Amino acid sequence: MSAVPAALAKAFGQLADRAVVMVAVKSIAITLVLFAGLGVGLYFALAAVTARYGLDEGWAGLAAVLLVPVAMWLLFRVVAIAVLQFFADEIVAAVEARHYPALAAKARTLPFHRDLGNSLRGLGRALGYNLLALPLAAVLVFTAIGPALVFLSVNAVLLGRELTDMAWLRHCGNDLRGNPAPAAERLIMGAAIAGMMLVPFINLIAPIIGAAAGTHLVLRRIEQSGDAG
Repeated sequence: MSAVPAALAKAFGQLADRAVVMVAVKSIAITLVLFAGLGVGLYFALAAVTARYGLDEGWAGLAAVLLVPVAMWLLFRVVAIAVLQFFADEIVAAVEARHYPALAAKARTLPFHRDLGNSLRGLGRALGYNLLALPLAAVLVFTAIGPALVFLSVNAVLLGRELTDMAWLRHCGNDLRGNPAPAAERLIMGAAIAGMMLVPFINLIAPIIGAAAGTHLVLRRIEQSGDAG
């Protein structure tokens, strides 16, 4: 699927654009603040439990320090994509302006309530699919690599859909059906981004790369369809 490596390469090539940098700063900051808030809330909850049972409060701090990185590893993909969807329009518009100016003129900016609704629906899908995958991952836990492959596959499908829908929303009217990016391309791109999200530091920019690459996969097909017509 040559379209996927090309889309990823173009996405990396646009990381220095001011609009992309601004979205990256905002989405990374909000994601990290959310996890910091989770850590503080977890600490106070555990402190209340330890106080109730007469335990040393230091255990609450230690447990919070140990559990927050685990929560980040498990939930980072879900939270990062949900946060990014608030700013998806800005990423898509930046890619349109640089690579697809004719389509940029026809695109529509989504109102805040649509961005919020899309973010919440995407969050619900991500949580739901990952929860459904838990039993299978539990069955395969003895294989060591089995659970990782299960969640990688689930998130490849989810990310492939979410990261291309971000662009398709600006061109589809009110009907999300008919996303023009082929299912195979979405799956491969989603797997690449899911893999990037497992790498420390790279995972911070992976959603941005995915949103830009997903935009290329969608707009390339729309452009080809227009040319064919």
